[in-house]
Amino acid sequence: MGYTVRAMTRVKKWVRSLKRLPMKEILIDISIVLFAVGVLGTAGLLIWISTLDIPDLSAFEERRVLQSTKLYDRTGEILLYDLGKDVRRTVVPIDAISHHLKNATIAIEDDQFYNHFGVQPKAILRAGWANFTDGDLLGGQGGSTITQQVIKNSVLQRDKTLTRKIKEAILAIKLERVLSKDEILSIYLNESPYGGTIYGVEEAAQAFFGKKATDLTLNEAAYLAALPQAPTYLSPYGNNRERLDARQRLVLERMKINDFITEEEYNAAISTTTEFLPQAVSGIRAPHFVMYVREQLVEKFGEEALSERGLRVITTLDAELQEEAERIVAEHGATNVERFKADNAGMVATDPQTGDLLVMVGSRDYFSEEIDGNFNITTADRQPGSAIKPFIYAAAFSKGYLPDTTVFDLRTQFSPSCPPDSQSSESPCYSPNNYNNKFLGPINLRNALAQSLNIPAVKVLYLAGLRDSLKLAADMGLTTLNDPDRYGLTLVLGGGEVKLVDMTYAYGVFANEGVRVKPRTILRIEDSRGLIVEEAPIEETRVLDRNVTLMISDVLSDNVARTPLWGANSLVNFPNRSVASKTGSTNNLRDAWLMGYAPNLAVGTWVGNNDNSPMGGGLSGLIVTPMWRDFMDFALERRDEQSFAQPEVNLSNVKPVLRGDYIDLTQLQVAASSSNATAVSLIYDNIHTILHYVNKNDPQGPYPTNPGNDPQYENWEWAVTRWKEEALGPIVAAAAAAAAAEADLEEEEEEAEDEEDTPRRRPRR
Repeated sequence: MGYTVRAMTRVKKWVRSLKRLPMKEILIDISIVLFAVGVLGTAGLLIWISTLDIPDLSAFEERRVLQSTKLYDRTGEILLYDLGKDVRRTVVPIDAISHHLKNATIAIEDDQFYNHFGVQPKAILRAGWANFTDGDLLGGQGGSTITQQVIKNSVLQRDKTLTRKIKEAILAIKLERVLSKDEILSIYLNESPYGGTIYGVEEAAQAFFGKKATDLTLNEAAYLAALPQAPTYLSPYGNNRERLDARQRLVLERMKINDFITEEEYNAAISTTTEFLPQAVSGIRAPHFVMYVREQLVEKFGEEALSERGLRVITTLDAELQEEAERIVAEHGATNVERFKADNAGMVATDPQTGDLLVMVGSRDYFSEEIDGNFNITTADRQPGSAIKPFIYAAAFSKGYLPDTTVFDLRTQFSPSCPPDSQSSESPCYSPNNYNNKFLGPINLRNALAQSLNIPAVKVLYLAGLRDSLKLAADMGLTTLNDPDRYGLTLVLGGGEVKLVDMTYAYGVFANEGVRVKPRTILRIEDSRGLIVEEAPIEETRVLDRNVTLMISDVLSDNVARTPLWGANSLVNFPNRSVASKTGSTNNLRDAWLMGYAPNLAVGTWVGNNDNSPMGGGLSGLIVTPMWRDFMDFALERRDEQSFAQPEVNLSNVKPVLRGDYIDLTQLQVAASSSNATAVSLIYDNIHTILHYVNKNDPQGPYPTNPGNDPQYENWEWAVTRWKEEALGPIVAAAAAAAAAEADLEEEEEEAEDEEDTPRRRPRR
């Protein structure tokens, strides 16, 4: 304590002494101090660098022995793919490489290649700052020079540490002293990865364009130059083709800026479409799944680690289910081509209780060039149609609405800015129709969801709230519906876009009683010695009330409720198993979905065309259900039988409109038949839209004091009033007429009785 006080006293005296010095002397003193600190820091850094174990450059001539990564199914016994199998690398001299490719590579990777001595400190700082501020790791040049990348690819391990970067810089400077620039560029172009098992520009040119590297066009060269930074993510055969196209345009812009091409050549290039050859892959099982997992591994470990570390990846794939799913999708997919002009199909199966991805079939034929089969439709954005409805109903149930709650299935204008009697859906109006052009009047939410009626669904979205519904969907795993300002009430009819794999996981939350399990594609990763590098635990999060999910499952598995839509003995009916399901289709039948689940299995199926063109007719259920049912039968035989628990619904002290008995048409008929006009009028006058009885954000709370304040009230109430007049008006009128007639009859009878009771007088003589 005494030492600290003395030190502080000295500091204070020093500060007071500074106040007596002229500013010039203070600045000189500070400069001397900073210079001394800089000298000491530099000396320390040099001493630290001198202790590093820097490989001899002779190691550059020896190439590291690469051990490729292998992917297995969940048993660890069935090899799905060896990422290093059939590695293709053909070395060609620098003169046998297109000048466009050399210039394109320099422009995007290291535009000062011919001017520096192996490293560019400014470039490293600039790239680091750009990546930090832009958040775009694929957008511009990296901090490493081409020479540094050659060292990284050839001598050093690829761990991302300061030590390795310093070694890389020192060796790059040494390499520049013993090799010419063209020799260094030749090594880079002959050894860089271009995706999968393709290394070097000669193999890349042959694989992608069917030509030698010397014959590449400007456009083709720009594409190849764009790839080495992220060859898996930017693969022309993956789902990120737009990002590849954007980076290719960036390469062309950099070439123009560096005067490698003229303005005319640039304009001609960006207006030209470049075609890639079909992907050639052999010796692979579950190809879409393998490529999906490979992309995740690259993101986690980097391209180089997959080529060098000899990782053994035990995935979550069930090889038996995958093989059967591929067979079913191929078989039914071929039938759909002929019957419905649907060129493609996809299927995903997950385990809702573990998060394991069991099956991924991204097309009916991965190797088909005709249907662009290597495109993975399960990870593509497509509109889900009515398959989105259970999430909206779940949001409503979470607020206090119930499966028994009554709404009106009536033609309704949902835009408050349009007249209630308008049937227009031209902006700003919105008046959707049901799939069968019929309207059922009052209906409970159970039947409305089971029969996939559109008008009740739009009303449920309004009652549940758009933002709350989107938040719930996101919590359940739908990653693409993340901008509430983009959507309106059309969302519930499939106005957004989702991925089949996300939808399957999200339906799995219903299956798992409201608990979302983090998706898994990998169980564990072992190194070349068999030691476990990483294991994926089961990670659970409750995102939805258990009882709400039980309500949804109860509705979606209710064969009686869906019979008016499906019939009593449909393909979605499982008499001896608990299975819930929901279909979806989009306008002009561009997409057909069937999502279904048991407590321990979720299966999503999609049918359509990759180019989003309409199919050739038929109901979505006819198109997609047979393949889904065939797979469900096969898979359920191999899963333990489990049943949905029954939801707990307490209807005591619940408003009649919520428990579904505020409109009693039977009672109305009884009252009418008994000519009880007062009772008939009382029932008739109390039939209103649900907004008359609930505050939409607190349905089980107090009755609204002024329901007309709700912006939707007038239009919804108008539709109900019109329905009452058309459907019940004659009953009310007949009851009133009967009551009036009965009253008249009673009056006549009373008058007759009065006449009989009046004494007759004798006539006078």
